Amino acid sequence: MGELKFINRKNELESLNRLYSKEGFQFVPIYGRRRVGKTRLIQEFIKDKPAIYYLADSVSEREQLKNLGKEVGEFFRDQILTEAGFKDWYQLFRYLKDKSKDRLILVIDEFPYLVNSNSAISSIFQKGIDQYLKETQTFLILMGSSIGMMEKEVLHYKAPLYGRRTASLEIKEMNISALFELFPNKKISDIVKIYSVFGTIPAYLEKIDTKKDIFSNIEDLVLDKSSFLYNEVEFIVREELREPRNYFVILKAIAQGKHKLSEIINETGFEKSMVSRYLDILKSLRYVKKEIPITEKNPEKSKLGLYRIFDRYFNFWFKFIFPNRRWIEIGRGDVLLNYIKEQFEHHVSSVFEDACIEICEILMQKGLIRFSQIGKWWTKDSEIDIVALDDETKTVYFGECKWSNKKVGENVYHELVEKSKKISYYGKRQKNKYILFSKNGFTDRVKDLAKRDGVILIDCSGSSILSLE
Repeated sequence: MGELKFINRKNELESLNRLYSKEGFQFVPIYGRRRVGKTRLIQEFIKDKPAIYYLADSVSEREQLKNLGKEVGEFFRDQILTEAGFKDWYQLFRYLKDKSKDRLILVIDEFPYLVNSNSAISSIFQKGIDQYLKETQTFLILMGSSIGMMEKEVLHYKAPLYGRRTASLEIKEMNISALFELFPNKKISDIVKIYSVFGTIPAYLEKIDTKKDIFSNIEDLVLDKSSFLYNEVEFIVREELREPRNYFVILKAIAQGKHKLSEIINETGFEKSMVSRYLDILKSLRYVKKEIPITEKNPEKSKLGLYRIFDRYFNFWFKFIFPNRRWIEIGRGDVLLNYIKEQFEHHVSSVFEDACIEICEILMQKGLIRFSQIGKWWTKDSEIDIVALDDETKTVYFGECKWSNKKVGENVYHELVEKSKKISYYGKRQKNKYILFSKNGFTDRVKDLAKRDGVILIDCSGSSILSLE
């Protein structure tokens, strides 16, 4: 596809521009997993502003200071600084104080590399801000892909830089609406397939060949040992975790469908305390999320929590690639591809509910529905794919997601209505509404019932959801 057009970061860009327009020093840490689009966002933000962008690398502190001095020197047309670099960090701060009278953006990307080159760097930046920068118009941005490192050094309340920030931004995966913008000619069902493998990570999506089907793209981008996606997950996890082996076992268990704590313990053979500790770390790194039924009043005390892998590509990789890498290593990726093809529809169906929840956010933007919170609902003997709660109108939207080649019949609707009677979140004032999602359309009877009862039907065999009115 080539470089992706800039999409889907409107809120983040508006936040940065709002801070930029304020008087005085600004310090904004920006963090999020690797390849989520942080650098692309910043490029868009600084493109028409006076800015210095520096990408840190895994080199010595002396080299960092020399390289940064080159960038700053070129900006201010200072030949001596360009050639010599900075002697220490305080020279940088003094230089900025003396030189930048007007608003100037300084971006240091991959700040954790500076930490690796000098463990005291956060304290040095704290002093630099306090002694030199806080009275200037500098707009300082420190960015990092290692969420653990950024939290420890910048974001945690015990971190030296904690009290200096004026705002912070966590850049998360984009909504599925980004895929509809990127692939406007694809059917909703095709978008869901892409979503189930590559998620919404820009660096992955730009590699997709739109002329090929999903399996050819998997073969080219994932099953080829030379492709960066083949070792991508392992690379990211090893950057965050020094002893990743046990985490890999847990992530594989979750990807294979073990979502309850007891199931993960049984699958891995690890002690409960060990699994709980590892899951807490995986949650803090945004690799794993714990889902609670949306209607739980005290979610932190709920015993119905289910663990799922947060990142779509992580989930795909741990489900299919990690347990079967031997086939790729011996040059028989075709065997693994056939296995993926056999399991693929089942895999997509397991992700379809999440895709539909994100589609509901598009429906809300279009004014078709409204809700305060959205999620899934289940008990020990019943479950509903989507439950969306609107506190203002006391309306509950109930959704059913069917990834099947059959058209959805009226039995699906009637069963959803029956299950919805188990939820009385707003008591007697509650109003119930219904949404049905189908991979392959609806029977005429369901269409008639939908008109009669005001049911929203989302036919995923059709064109982009963005064209819905």
